[in-house]
Amino acid sequence: MLDFLKSPVAAIQDFYILSGRALRNVARTPHYESDIMIQMDIIGVGSLPIVMLIGFFTGLVITMQMSRALQQYGAVDQVGPIVAITLVRELGPVLTAVLVAGRNASGIASELGSMKVTEQIDAMRALGTDPIQKLVTPRMIATAVMLPMLTVIADFVGLFGGFLIARFSLGLNSTQFWTSAYRAIEYNDIVQGLFKPFVFAFIVSLVGCFYGLRTTGGTQGVGRSTTQAVVVASVWVFVVTSLITRIFVNRH
Repeated sequence: MLDFLKSPVAAIQDFYILSGRALRNVARTPHYESDIMIQMDIIGVGSLPIVMLIGFFTGLVITMQMSRALQQYGAVDQVGPIVAITLVRELGPVLTAVLVAGRNASGIASELGSMKVTEQIDAMRALGTDPIQKLVTPRMIATAVMLPMLTVIADFVGLFGGFLIARFSLGLNSTQFWTSAYRAIEYNDIVQGLFKPFVFAFIVSLVGCFYGLRTTGGTQGVGRSTTQAVVVASVWVFVVTSLITRIFVNRH
């Protein structure tokens, strides 16, 4: 009667096993430093233009929307703190993670899926190389290092976009905007804003690797795995950010 539960339960179990092995490999040699550097370039530098673009326009939109509401109360000068807190706490980490999931979880899944269907991973095992240590752990480490950095850049570029609207559309001077934005950000906000992308990095990288390594069915299977990786990683980013926010809000 409960046969329909077997597949998702088995998938969750396999995911936890993969995650455990990938994390354990961080402390084991070899570390494949060159692979980690290559993945950091692909994931970090490759995602930089789109992350900056989205961050900039997010800051613009938040400032325009908030200024309209704040004008009714004569509190336009508070737009800086609102933009800063919104970006640092929530929108910066989440939007950056979703963009990286769309760009890199899909790339990881398609790359590993292609290796799986062409039996390159089986050949790797036959030669005595652990595919998890060679393929999964470097991607996980690279994402965990680069995603928080990308989030910081997205936050700053978003604040700059907000400043342009505040300066040239609302008439605020730079001191008003930047001082109020700086004072609004507390230690709790910075910890939250850096902890979230660090957690999201494991979700994005491990989900991409998981679906890539589970690929079956030739080229159609690669496309299916790519789609599943992006959807599942994006959904889990939103689920986890709500849980983390709940924890930090309660502590605060």
